[in-house]
Amino acid sequence: MSICLQRRKFIAGLGGAAVWPRIAWAQRPAMPVIGWLSPRNANTDDLVLPAFRQALAARGYVEGRNLKVEYRFADGLPDRLPALAKDLIRFGVALVVVVSDGDLGTRAIRGESTTIPVVFITGFDPIRGGLVPNLNRPANNTTGVTSMQVLYASKRMGLLHQLLPSATSVVGLEFPHPQRIEMSEAQEAARQFGIQFEVLTAGTDAEIDAVFASLPRMHTQALYVGVSPFFFSRAAKIVAHAARLAIPAVYWRRELADAGGLMSYGTDAKENYGVAGDYAGRILKGEKAGDLPVQQSTRFELVINLKTAKVLGLTVPPTLFAQATEVIE
Repeated sequence: MSICLQRRKFIAGLGGAAVWPRIAWAQRPAMPVIGWLSPRNANTDDLVLPAFRQALAARGYVEGRNLKVEYRFADGLPDRLPALAKDLIRFGVALVVVVSDGDLGTRAIRGESTTIPVVFITGFDPIRGGLVPNLNRPANNTTGVTSMQVLYASKRMGLLHQLLPSATSVVGLEFPHPQRIEMSEAQEAARQFGIQFEVLTAGTDAEIDAVFASLPRMHTQALYVGVSPFFFSRAAKIVAHAARLAIPAVYWRRELADAGGLMSYGTDAKENYGVAGDYAGRILKGEKAGDLPVQQSTRFELVINLKTAKVLGLTVPPTLFAQATEVIE
């Protein structure tokens, strides 16, 4: 064989080798994309995303490596959710994780598509909210986790009563919402403790300001802040208002106690978002959302901000200390 012929065969071999990587690259499956639909904002969700991502990674999906996440935030304004849901559907996501009180977001997704799987995280009753017909067999291509935060209103009122046994007037701050069960529970608990309980609603920043402006005239002795992504997105604002007026307040999320709030009682958010991440990974691997049972929170935490209590001139009784998961000093 001549040298020229050998050279031509060698060059042809190189050319073939150069083609294979391009073919292999073209045949690689596209990176899956999931949607993250939140009624809150990026800053608040940064607190829970690590637990979500860790659970996803345990199922083999790492954001930026073999998974893309498209984030959409409503900044506490639920009216924005339908447009954000429409945007995610247009983007072609494989599934949508609807975070926080996920009933409004889930209905927004369903209004755009009945085939895209949904994993929700909610503090409300998903059956009463119309998300699923059954917790064990949710069907409807929908599943998730519920903290049932609204059902622990009586527990929060009981803790507030332990801290302020002489209080006779409490105001409940509520975001306008179709499920009013939380404030009904709080009012019933307050009645049993001999406490007058009045509910005020706020759905905008101006209305929050107006509520706090009215509290001195009402001579309220404590504040019960209801479950709401809107309030969570404005945690610093609400905590600052309460501090300015020196009003003791109880919240549903530990982040508000971390921000200077007096006390919080609720479920462990890390657990809930870990479930959502695990379910998202399982669905990406081929399981059907409707076959995965809706899970309920099992871990709860009572956080007391002792520094705030001291500023308010309150003495935390030993019985309350004994129940605390964490005391901030």
